[in-house]
Amino acid sequence: MNVQSICNLIEKVAPLALQESYDNAGLLVGNSQLEVIGVLATIDITEEVIDEAIKKNCNLIISHHPLIFSGIKRLVGQNEVQRCVAKAIKNDIAIYAAHTNLDNVLQGVNGKIADKIGLVKRRILQPKQNSLLKLITYVPRLHSYRVREALFEAGAGQIGNYDACSFNVEGTGTFRGNENAVPFVGEINQMHAETETRIEIILPDYLKPKVLEALLKSHPYEEPAYDFISLENAWKEVGAGIVGELETEEDEMEFLKRIKNIFNCSAIRHTNLIGKKIKRVAVVGGAGSSFLLDAIKVEADVFITGDFKYHEFFDAENRILIADIGHFESEQFTKEIFLEIISKKMTTFAVQISDIKTNPINYL
Repeated sequence: MNVQSICNLIEKVAPLALQESYDNAGLLVGNSQLEVIGVLATIDITEEVIDEAIKKNCNLIISHHPLIFSGIKRLVGQNEVQRCVAKAIKNDIAIYAAHTNLDNVLQGVNGKIADKIGLVKRRILQPKQNSLLKLITYVPRLHSYRVREALFEAGAGQIGNYDACSFNVEGTGTFRGNENAVPFVGEINQMHAETETRIEIILPDYLKPKVLEALLKSHPYEEPAYDFISLENAWKEVGAGIVGELETEEDEMEFLKRIKNIFNCSAIRHTNLIGKKIKRVAVVGGAGSSFLLDAIKVEADVFITGDFKYHEFFDAENRILIADIGHFESEQFTKEIFLEIISKKMTTFAVQISDIKTNPINYL
């Protein structure tokens, strides 16, 4: 099993195309064809984590936070990033990060938080916008099944919990080929009418090249007709945060105490108690203060995240309970996601959870 094979497993759940523009997820250090003998899962990469990987005989480290966010101009050991990169290269260790791409999927970082809290009826808090396309194409009726299957195989036609979604209607297509044409049906220089199926199918915009390739390979015509149309529909399966509900409503203080215990928080910074039961919960792992209005809009009773600034707490205006449990604390269970993804496909492969506490924040 090489590095690329394991990267592919993670990217099937959290495609790199779903990362934010400022991010740097993916393979950051090492050879993608390196044979993997052990994987170490972590939230952050520090020199201690590199040393742990060496000690545990792991030559692939998978982290949530990318070791490298911006370009490195030199490797002279001036800071920890440079030292980590140099030590990883020296010891033939590959480094991979799944960051905002893992934040932006239902079964990712926020999904794991929701698991720990026990949320049901989950949905994305702020769905992605302007990220969907509709493909429309016309296929000879007897060949429509093959073309549809090729498009489905390429990833098109997935809507929520359903796949193989398409709309089909029959009509008549006409064409006339000139002397340079090699028509699949009809005669050169003669008008031809063919019973065709109009296929409409939705896809994420990042899959356009792959889906187009599948269409052109499976379509029998020399010159297939097709259109890609941008949609204004929200992509409800992809985006920031999750909102869900508790099976049974809870008292505010009891809920906060339970959250503190689950996430092993030294402290929770929160707004004044509002005096109502907690039922609907919004969560954003990491720094999520910018999504407060989204949490209020969906009428969440509490918003769980990290990195709220002093003045931002005022923005709750007694409309919602803010619970800042800490950046690291909210994302700490992401390591379990890496373990689950790899172990599900490779039950005998060695994946280890890092024992190093990389949280840079301490409480007295």
